[in-house]
Amino acid sequence: QVQLVESGGGLVQAGGSLRLSCAASEGAFSIYGLGWFRLAPGKERDFVAAISWSGGRTYYADSVRGRFTISRDNAKKMLYLQMNSLKAEDTAVYYCAADQFGGGSASEDRYRYWGQGTQVTVSS
Repeated sequence: QVQLVESGGGLVQAGGSLRLSCAASEGAFSIYGLGWFRLAPGKERDFVAAISWSGGRTYYADSVRGRFTISRDNAKKMLYLQMNSLKAEDTAVYYCAADQFGGGSASEDRYRYWGQGTQVTVSS
């Protein structure tokens, strides 16, 4: 079983940047595809970005493409989300998740393991 712990959330002004991190406990971390999702108040949880097990493929929601960058360090068992040019509508709880099939996906159904989430608040 993979345990995931997010960090790096906080309060930032619109136009600013944050870097989220997700630390994994599983020794076989490198076989998992990984993703970031977010849950805003009054909305359903949405896909943000995903990355394949090798890091060779990345996927982004249209709303964040060009502003956010997903990356991973398999040696450190870490997943990252660099968020630039933040907007008020990016305010949400951000979750990292592990896809046991390895490819990464925009579909929540592919992800078996989830972190507890980290709050990101963007003030306008």
